Amino acid sequence: MLEGAESMGAEATTIASAGAAVGIGNVFSSSIHFVARNPSLSKQSFGYAILGFALTEAITSFALMMAFLISYVFRSKKED
Repeated sequence: MLEGAESMGAEATTIASAGAAVGIGNVFSSSIHFVARNPSLSKQSFGYAILGFALTEAITSFALMMAFLISYVFRSKKED
């Protein structure tokens, strides 16, 4: 049972990384479309794109941290 639960952390990280890749793609795709429609606001749009990128990466970092915690907890229980 612990072996299956230990791999749960790796699976969660993989899913979160895939979701982050899709999210970052959507952020910059929307930014490109916005600049193409209204070039005069490109500097403001770039700030929003960077904010969206940072928030998406923060979620990915949180998922990675949770995966490490899950892995550590189950590894320490296996050693007991």
